[in-house]
Amino acid sequence: MQRTFLAKLRANGVYYLIGSLLLAVGIPLYQVAILIPQGYSSALAATGSGHYTPYLGWIFRHTGSFLVYRLLLIAAFVCLWSLPFTLFRIIVAQEILGREEEDEESEDETEDEEDKDDAEDEEEEAESAALLAEAWRGKGFAVLAAWMGLVGIVVFAFATLASTTYLTITSFTSAATVLPASLPTLSSLFTILTYTVGGGLLGLSCLLFGVVISRAGLKLWPGIWVAFGYAAILLTAFLISSAVGVATVSNESQSIFTTPAILLFALWAFWFGLMLVRLKPETT
Repeated sequence: MQRTFLAKLRANGVYYLIGSLLLAVGIPLYQVAILIPQGYSSALAATGSGHYTPYLGWIFRHTGSFLVYRLLLIAAFVCLWSLPFTLFRIIVAQEILGREEEDEESEDETEDEEDKDDAEDEEEEAESAALLAEAWRGKGFAVLAAWMGLVGIVVFAFATLASTTYLTITSFTSAATVLPASLPTLSSLFTILTYTVGGGLLGLSCLLFGVVISRAGLKLWPGIWVAFGYAAILLTAFLISSAVGVATVSNESQSIFTTPAILLFALWAFWFGLMLVRLKPETT
């Protein structure tokens, strides 16, 4: 059972490595090698001034390149969709292992000291109840983090898919007619859903995960995992700044924090995937 769970974690780690490499390496290389030489950057920049005609014209002329770019972005987040709940399961498993070790230590102590006062027993019960309450509170944060992360990734992927479909269809229909009046509104809506809602939920998820791991610290986690938890808290600052920036700046597809936030999230996911792939069964 333990080996099956470990094998599943390693398999998930491979998916996270693939998704993070797509975000951090594959997509940027595709932009530099394919999109930018075709004039993608200048066409996209025109939307910042409220001019959508150059962007839609570019999509119409380079539909294949545009679709491949967007599908790579969606595929990256599809590979990462189970990451929040995988991290949640690891946190729960680590909490259980930590409690078991504490119980074993307490059992050894009771064998050596069988004669204890009633007052000491009551004090130990109170302390154990406090520990259980603290552990439950940590798991509650982890559950919330897992659901926020999952919803954030799903929203990001589906909003990107919806935006891709809408822009592709609009680029063909607007080639012979005027631009639809709803284009600026829908374009802004898709952008806010992607980077503000999706990215914001991811940021809150990383914050809660980071707090849960760093709160326990070295008492429960290896040093590399504690550093991973603090990195999640740092990542939150970029994701939330990107989410707020996209929501507050009009006619902008991204904020100045969006690209660094996505790249840092990719590196954080790569770190997690690498740790999963390198997991080994405990030797007794």
